[in-house]
Amino acid sequence: MRNVIAKIESNRKLADTTYEMVLRVPSEDAGNSTSEGVRPGQFINIRIDGLYLRRPISICDWTEDALTIIYKTVGRGTEQMGEMKAGDSLDILYPLGNGYDLENAGALQHPLLIGGGAGVPPMYGLCRTLAEKGIRATVILGFRSTAEVFYKEEFEALSAKVCVTTEDGSAGQKGFVTDAMERIRYDSLFACGPEAMLQAVDRKAPAEIPGQMSFERRMGCGFGACMGCSCKTKYGSKRICVEGPVLERSEIIW
Repeated sequence: MRNVIAKIESNRKLADTTYEMVLRVPSEDAGNSTSEGVRPGQFINIRIDGLYLRRPISICDWTEDALTIIYKTVGRGTEQMGEMKAGDSLDILYPLGNGYDLENAGALQHPLLIGGGAGVPPMYGLCRTLAEKGIRATVILGFRSTAEVFYKEEFEALSAKVCVTTEDGSAGQKGFVTDAMERIRYDSLFACGPEAMLQAVDRKAPAEIPGQMSFERRMGCGFGACMGCSCKTKYGSKRICVEGPVLERSEIIW
């Protein structure tokens, strides 16, 4: 875990209440490189002036000297972030949490990636990682309406097969991500989104398919000290900020 002062390189609006922020981390702060030790599914914890708790935001993408995050303006902290400009500074902790494990994820010949709303960003970093290994993924992106859709073209640029679903049918396939799963062949499953979506995905997928799911929890510290984000699993209690946010499908208790 590193505590660095990052400079905002860009902060652009992607959709209705969704923003993409690129954070530049000086090489002298990052050590060998910003990307050292980063895995898809991990997050950063951002200090916001005037607020006590840091804000955990998933890492969407990373390079040698920059991190890309995507966030929704849903409260005081993220609303302040939405007003920030290029050149502003942010105090961040990264990389935090347990990301997706591709070493023990199954055959990975036909991986299925599912992101719902704010759960889309970590799927991009995972999709890029798979693409660099020569693995073409199928991606389902779920939103409420066309006003919330983002990153479809970015996934397609990674040669992924992309299906967009919207609850109101204003873009892509009408319905939920589980509706799109019916016609897709896959041998491994990765998902991130609201817990209700994750549970529905788990029930839809065949029991023999290995899977990993990323959970959202309110976090007090973000690095395991406060125990405020603990959840029960088949193998005992785990902290979402340390042993998670990614959990194996086989250990989840719904």
